[in-house]
Amino acid sequence: MSATRDLVIIGGGHNALVAAFYLARAGRKPVVLERRAVAGGCAVTEEFHPGFRCSALAHAAGPVDAKVLRDMGLDAGMMLRSDARLAALSPDGHAVVFHEDDARTVECIAKVSAHDAKSYPEFHRALKGLAAVVAQVCATTPPSIDHPSAGDLWAMLKAGKGFRKLGEKGMFRLLRWGPMAVADLVAEFFESELVRASIAARGIFGTNFGPWSAGSSAVLLLRAAADAHPAGSSAFPRGGMGALTQAMAAAATKEGAEIRTGAEVAEIRVKDGAATGVILKSGEEIAAKAVVSGADPRRTFLGLLDPVHLTPDFLGKMQNYRVHGTMAKVNLALAALPEFAGLDAKALAGRIHIGPEIDYLERAFDDSKYGDLSRQPYLDAMIPSVLDPSLAPAGAHVMSVCVQFAPYKLKDGDWKSRRDELGDVVVKTLAAYAPKLAQHIVARQIITPLDLEETYGLTGGHIFHGELALDQLFTMRPLLGWARYATPIKSLYLCGSGTHPGTGLTGISGANAAREILKALK
Repeated sequence: MSATRDLVIIGGGHNALVAAFYLARAGRKPVVLERRAVAGGCAVTEEFHPGFRCSALAHAAGPVDAKVLRDMGLDAGMMLRSDARLAALSPDGHAVVFHEDDARTVECIAKVSAHDAKSYPEFHRALKGLAAVVAQVCATTPPSIDHPSAGDLWAMLKAGKGFRKLGEKGMFRLLRWGPMAVADLVAEFFESELVRASIAARGIFGTNFGPWSAGSSAVLLLRAAADAHPAGSSAFPRGGMGALTQAMAAAATKEGAEIRTGAEVAEIRVKDGAATGVILKSGEEIAAKAVVSGADPRRTFLGLLDPVHLTPDFLGKMQNYRVHGTMAKVNLALAALPEFAGLDAKALAGRIHIGPEIDYLERAFDDSKYGDLSRQPYLDAMIPSVLDPSLAPAGAHVMSVCVQFAPYKLKDGDWKSRRDELGDVVVKTLAAYAPKLAQHIVARQIITPLDLEETYGLTGGHIFHGELALDQLFTMRPLLGWARYATPIKSLYLCGSGTHPGTGLTGISGANAAREILKALK
């Protein structure tokens, strides 16, 4: 056994790296243990065909919290942004492009609906106002339900002050929107199906929700807390998402953290109710004063701990913590830039939305509810090589496609046998909007929900470490009574996306966790 370490952090995802940075900056000496050959978790850049590199999973930043970026000294200039944030495509050949500038967006929306063009600025203002309050809550540790501290009360008072600033109409909206189905929410502002569907999609991305699912508006508000633009973020770092997490790893290392790759944790050691270190798959034992898990809650408690250390009540609740993902990923190596009806090359620099109607999105979800791959999936795509030519050979491109809905549990067959079917469905769906796409495909990488679990360590293939449902958010993420980053095991903490606020590549979960861990270690 090696000498006792100060802190061991399990996993090298972006939240773990953020936590490692803050803990190291405070004088602690964390060692990060990453099972794969490279740190980054869901934010990694991989070469999937000679000369073609792509953000393997997440293809746009959350965006990362501005304070986290400043504190870590990350260069904001490394992020590439397009004026066209999102291009929403219709089968009849027209498109709505959501620009950075509201005036340009309104001009584009007016071509499909004068009513929606008038409503868009109002919706953006309302969303921005509510998002500011939600952002304040996201950066706050959920209060203790039984024994709120003075700090809890102060944080709640500050959040309450922000809530009151919304005014009567804003307060009513925030209380009402959260439990709503996002389809109902967008219908109150817009009449065009294409506009409705492209905005509503933010409320179902990465979830086991359809647009008619109650609580999907809460997911939209969570996303808006990071970026209040109705279309969401399309920014990504030069070199792909892996460049961002490598910069995070370098910042943490500079402060004194140690990062070990190829170091898979097999077990968290517990003695007298407290975590005392970890055992690696290689057999190496590392003693530590405290252990921090960046893995998802189910993997942490049901995979890395002997259940004898947990109460039957806690175990039962954790076994029912929902982590069945519905996301898959297809990356395409293209010999040339594809042509999409209704779009010029500049519009291809942002995200591309395929899901032209609310009912289209709901039907895609319906397939997955019954254990099947969507026959007409909702796609969120990017061609990052438009802004960053270094990702592909000269004249060639890479296309990154997030695919919903692809259920982790299939009714018929398995993902090993249906992998190519997934790729075929995606190409066929894209070809309806870009007829010549297939002839440009040089190679494709297909990442199924099973791959998300086995290769990237996401239990159930869930990209957010657990469903973003109302009963798994805020004071109930991951479980009621255990939302403050501590666990029933003394000196064992959580810092991943399975903790509050738990959505997207923002780094807030890692920053919040580090703050609470430092308080506890004092």
